Amino acid sequence: MKKFFRKSVVLFIMLAVITPVFAKRWRVNRDGTVDIELWYAPAVTEAAAPPSDWAAYRIIRQKLGINLVLTPLPASGIEQDRKISSAVSSDSLPDLLMITLDNFRLLQGQNLLAPVDDLFDMMPNRTSKLYDQEARTYASIDGVCYALAQPGTIVRNEGLVIRKDWLDNLGLSVPKTTDELFEVMKAFTFSDPDGNRRNDTFGFGACIEHKAISQGLGFRFDPILGAFGVEGTWNLTKENAGLTINKPEFYDALVYIKKLVDAKVIDPNWVAYQKDDFRDAWKKGRFGIFREQNAALASEANYAPFDKRFPEGEFIVIDPPVGPNGKSSVGVYEQAYRMYALPASSAYDTVEINGRTVEKKRKIAELLEWMSSDEGYYLLGWGVEGVNWVKDPVTGAPTAEGIPDPNLAYSKSEMQPLTQLRNLVYYNSDMELAARYPVYVTATSHKEMSALTVLRAMQSKKWTPVTGASLLPLPTAAQERALNQGIVDFVTGRRNLTKENWNMWLAEFNNKMGGKKWESEGISMAEELGILY
Repeated sequence: MKKFFRKSVVLFIMLAVITPVFAKRWRVNRDGTVDIELWYAPAVTEAAAPPSDWAAYRIIRQKLGINLVLTPLPASGIEQDRKISSAVSSDSLPDLLMITLDNFRLLQGQNLLAPVDDLFDMMPNRTSKLYDQEARTYASIDGVCYALAQPGTIVRNEGLVIRKDWLDNLGLSVPKTTDELFEVMKAFTFSDPDGNRRNDTFGFGACIEHKAISQGLGFRFDPILGAFGVEGTWNLTKENAGLTINKPEFYDALVYIKKLVDAKVIDPNWVAYQKDDFRDAWKKGRFGIFREQNAALASEANYAPFDKRFPEGEFIVIDPPVGPNGKSSVGVYEQAYRMYALPASSAYDTVEINGRTVEKKRKIAELLEWMSSDEGYYLLGWGVEGVNWVKDPVTGAPTAEGIPDPNLAYSKSEMQPLTQLRNLVYYNSDMELAARYPVYVTATSHKEMSALTVLRAMQSKKWTPVTGASLLPLPTAAQERALNQGIVDFVTGRRNLTKENWNMWLAEFNNKMGGKKWESEGISMAEELGILY
């Protein structure tokens, strides 16, 4: 947090001394085009910018009447800040530029960014792919959106999975509630679901694996905690913001998890397992319900050991269980965004073209909408069709197999300058992910599998957004140890889990160890960052 504010103060001082002068005049070039200057983050920082004969330049000029002027931003965040602050002081910001969250807050605070809410209707195709309500909220202050925030990572790529073959063997249905989940766990533990006549299976498996946004028992327990509305470290709803351990329902969730431990339906090695141990255990058929990542579960290399041992085995992704108060969630997730902003100094500039008044803001929208058209999407994402790539005859996804000159393949390092703007158009579509998660047939059971199909099933389930939570203050080392160990001690029986004992522990954590101060600072920063929803 100190680093965040130190950086913010430095940039604020640099901006505060600025007295903007009149923006440079927007004009029509001799060839009838208008300049749009874009500062972008290169997809590959060590590769060169697009060449002067880049096909996109020509098409954008001919179809849109735009002379696109590109400038790559430095890879270093410090250098990016320096370049942007220098441009602000000289009133030479470009027409569109990528900015960090720090710069977004500071520039908007100086009234240097133009609102962009009206752009979404100007580019409906791009908006439908990139700018959902969560993205708009992320880039909004007091209900006004000041940047175009597009997703940069694959989120919600984990899920609660269950051995369907075990359900079928025992004549059971997919559990829908926490009560039903417990009954299935008991059957998986004590009713020989794999039919080997040995007492060697458990209902649930996990390991303690933390993230900044999922502490305590870690994110592999989130589908259970989510049934009580206390998944993750932070609750970021406006009406109930704070640490989830301070919510009354957290105690109820611990009681349920302790019931699993006492009933011996959870693999007892969960406390000792490292991630590799946990994954080795499910591949050996040790437990039948767990949370896992899509590729770790279903990619060819990861699924092969399980397929070899259990050719009749089958996993399915299920809805997280519904708890006693109707709550349900696979867990918390945090979407990373790339933010592009329009400086207020020039967004509303206009020119006369063929007797028609054209606003720069609308031309920028035309440019972005073209980028998300089929033509722009494939050109910026993979290069020229038939030269750098062709469509796979089965999936339709771009592939370099079968192009006339393999040296011109989009995947070659020499061709990387042609796709430096691909992060402006990628939106984690099936087309983009097909190469990463190809369809394959398993070696032993000959089943057709796809980690992409599994991903989409996982993303379709109910999740809890906490975007921005990683920006909140972290606990001290002592607080983190006390939090994580204390919760484990309660559910394993090292501490007697009663309401009185839990409240005593919680009071000690909050008052003596500074937990309440940590929570208060976190809520204040969440309000300041505008990440409560």
